[in-house]
Amino acid sequence: MNVDEILRQLNGEDVEFILIGGMNFLLRHVPELTFDVDVWVKDELDNLARLNRALRRLGAEWGPSEEDWKPVSENNRWLLSQSVFCLTTQYGALDIFREVLGLEGRFVECRTRVIPSQTAGGAAFLAMSDEDMLACQLALLPQHQKRRRIDVLLNAIAHSRTHIG
Repeated sequence: MNVDEILRQLNGEDVEFILIGGMNFLLRHVPELTFDVDVWVKDELDNLARLNRALRRLGAEWGPSEEDWKPVSENNRWLLSQSVFCLTTQYGALDIFREVLGLEGRFVECRTRVIPSQTAGGAAFLAMSDEDMLACQLALLPQHQKRRRIDVLLNAIAHSRTHIG
């Protein structure tokens, strides 16, 4: 997987996105095995058009079924067909979220709390805040199934609050 190239292509098309999920957790907290890159995109037509251009540059493929799996279309209307897409790219698996469980309708608000970051290879990204990551984890699965991740996030939030003021 080449997360740097995925992020560079999204940035190159000025896609408004927030890095979420396991890759965000891995890059900001604890090395944890992850098999894809998860991004939450601003769900507006012009942003989806930029996203589609970036996906085409990444060689992304998607389909509503295995029989329909193919390179993404030039027309970005396919991005309106569902709220989450699992795609393959020449650089690795990429999941696109138009909406995130636990943070429904709050992309703009969450974007005010992102942490500007970069990978070791220098690819810039906006990382979802620990508070927002925690809200997602709590909404997704029973707490016992993500206990380690939740504990790390709670500790990071507590640590940041004691150092702020």
